[in-house]
Amino acid sequence: MKKYLLASAAIAVLGTTAASAADLAARPYTKAPMAAPAVVYNWTGFYIGGHLGGAFRGNSNNILGGSSDGSFMGGGQIGWDTQFAPNWVFGLEANYSFLDARGVIANRGLGSVTGRLGYTWGPTMLYVKGGYAWADSRFINGFTGDSGRNGYTVGGGLEYLFTQNWSGKIEYQYYDFGTTNFATPVTLIPGNFRNDEHTIKVGLNYRFNWGSTLGGF
Repeated sequence: MKKYLLASAAIAVLGTTAASAADLAARPYTKAPMAAPAVVYNWTGFYIGGHLGGAFRGNSNNILGGSSDGSFMGGGQIGWDTQFAPNWVFGLEANYSFLDARGVIANRGLGSVTGRLGYTWGPTMLYVKGGYAWADSRFINGFTGDSGRNGYTVGGGLEYLFTQNWSGKIEYQYYDFGTTNFATPVTLIPGNFRNDEHTIKVGLNYRFNWGSTLGGF
């Protein structure tokens, strides 16, 4: 009888425990927080902008007078970029700069049409550029008269996306317009010099993102 009573008590205790466990509320399900999407910096599209800076003559370009300290320059640019790989950008750009230049010889304006290749990381792009250049040159005091000069240009710079539509840049560009021949009005002794310019400029671009296929920020 004693064993029977003990077995009955044990069964009763187990039954009560099981019932209590069944009455407990189910554990609530908590959804894991979604990870923030990665920011994609998109360089593809057309842009237009302006720039300011300085132009400095090459060493052989000062024999006819004028200051070698540099000339103020300002102008604009228009271009198009395409991001053809996660970190690579190819583009075409046309720009023109007006120069506050004085002297017997002076380039009053510098223009160029260039291709450029850039490497990006985050919102920053480091690039090189090169192509065709043209100068509005002034030659006075009986040298060779006013004329345009064809040449080439190379350079590079750093550009940064502040937002998807605005970017700023700092750029170095070298212009070479070849050798100019002259004869002085008094002695008629022939000579020549290289017409070249070194330029440093900062610029601001507005980007339209037309034709963009990447999701930007």
